Amino acid sequence: MMKLIKSIYFVLCLLTGISLSGCIEEFEADVPDEDSNLLVVEGSICANRMNKFTLSHTQGLNSTYEHNIVWGAKVSICGNDGSEYMTTQENSGYYTCWIDALSPDVEYYLHIEYDGEVYESEPQKPLRTEAIANVSGTQDTPESSIDVLITPDTPFDPNQTNYYSWTYDETWEVHSDYSTHMYFDTETMKRVFQNNLFPEVGWKDATGSTIMVGASTNYDGQHIQRLKLYDIDRSDERVYYMYSGMVYQRAITKAEYEYELARRQAGSEMGGLFTPQPSALPTNIHCLTSNKRVIGFVGCSLNTSEYRFFLNAKDFSIYRPQREDTRVWFKNLGDEGCCQMVEKGMYLCEWDEGYDKGVLVVKTAWAYDFQLDVRFKGAYIEKPDFWPQEEDDDDESNENE
Repeated sequence: MMKLIKSIYFVLCLLTGISLSGCIEEFEADVPDEDSNLLVVEGSICANRMNKFTLSHTQGLNSTYEHNIVWGAKVSICGNDGSEYMTTQENSGYYTCWIDALSPDVEYYLHIEYDGEVYESEPQKPLRTEAIANVSGTQDTPESSIDVLITPDTPFDPNQTNYYSWTYDETWEVHSDYSTHMYFDTETMKRVFQNNLFPEVGWKDATGSTIMVGASTNYDGQHIQRLKLYDIDRSDERVYYMYSGMVYQRAITKAEYEYELARRQAGSEMGGLFTPQPSALPTNIHCLTSNKRVIGFVGCSLNTSEYRFFLNAKDFSIYRPQREDTRVWFKNLGDEGCCQMVEKGMYLCEWDEGYDKGVLVVKTAWAYDFQLDVRFKGAYIEKPDFWPQEEDDDDESNENE
């Protein structure tokens, strides 16, 4: 997951939120001079999916760059059985490659060649990951945010502590500011009713900006139950109508978990007397050709579990701030006036006829295309394959059975 390096001082490349007991924090760290320009490696080795890795550097105080992605490195995933998967660097900066099934008996590692140096992560066998039993949303009070909670399936080994990492993708429904089912015909000088003049409903996608980790230490049977991953403010556009999240779960080692803990401490306490500096983080990546230090931890997973969930606005207390009507209203505009509005690029969206003291009064409202077309909000209009059918569609299908 790509994170831009942001800081007026020094910033580690990854802006990562670490969640323990449902807490999410951003990771930003001030890096001392001796810890500037360190190679930072992000990503994990996972079977049956597109693997993505990011290489970048920590920055110095006088740097004028907001981010410094490493370009042109040679990055591959290798196994001690001689297997090798070469990555390709995308325009986004990711080093990517698809990996099919990994062998549970083979140790895999990340191999990097860059700027005359060779780096490798410690070889490790891929870990099995339990399925996800449930992901749900809950709202404690009508005024509180909506919490997203996860429960992994029963652990493979209930006698030992289980460690997990979670990421997520989001999709949510978006509506245009206004809608219209009519237009003014400048030839007939009449309003004409017509549906689907503008796409009023669309969808947006996003990738969660945080990575969460958790341990089963304080749970009965080492089985994590209803752990908070993240929350959504009840006034957020994402929950106005329908929201869907795809959660990805990966089992991780204790060492990777402790790395994330140390990084969280560095991010929240940087500047303290006993705070670990970035170079002191417990990395599993090392430079084989010199004593250069590296930041990062590359895990290895035999599988990644996925779970899609939905949040329906009707099931929660959603707050939508009242907004001023920004359409243009007229009273008795007349045919000539209506034609002028059309020439200005406005569209008829309301036509209200009434009588005032026996005199016919026609009120009309006009809007621009960016107020009527949901695509101007950055949404796309092709309904995702996984999106639920509308209630009307469900009712119709039930009637036909």
